[in-house]
Amino acid sequence: MKLIVGYKRGTNQAENLLELALKRAQLFNATVLIVTIMPEGMEKDQDLINETEAGLEKAKTHFDRKNITCETHLLIRGIDPGDDLVNFAKETQADEVIIGVKNRTKVGKLLLGSTAQAVVLNAHCPVVTMK
Repeated sequence: MKLIVGYKRGTNQAENLLELALKRAQLFNATVLIVTIMPEGMEKDQDLINETEAGLEKAKTHFDRKNITCETHLLIRGIDPGDDLVNFAKETQADEVIIGVKNRTKVGKLLLGSTAQAVVLNAHCPVVTMK
C-alpha cells in the first residue's frame, strides 16, 4: 500500500498529518510518500528549494525512527497544486492521499479555489482530510 501525504512545512497541520500517516502506515504496512508542491521554482529560488527539501528530510525522520519505508518528493512542475497532487497520486499508483484542509467561507472557495477540493473531487483513490 502507498500513502501520499500532502505536506507543507510550517503549517499548523503539518505535524498532525505526519502523525496520522504514521499510524495509518503502521496499520496497513504502507509506504509513505511525503510530497510538497511548489507551483514554480527557478534558479533564484534555490534557497527556498533547499530549505523545502531539508524540511521534507526532517519530516521523513518520523518514519525512519519507526522503520517505515518513506520517500520525499518536491514537485516543481508548474501546474496547479491540486492537479499536481492528483497527477502524482495516479503516477505512483497511490492507494490513499492524506491532506490538510483549511476553514474557508463559500465566497473564499469560489474566489480562491481550493487545493483540497480539487484533490477530493479528482483523486482516483480515497482522500483523508484533516483540519
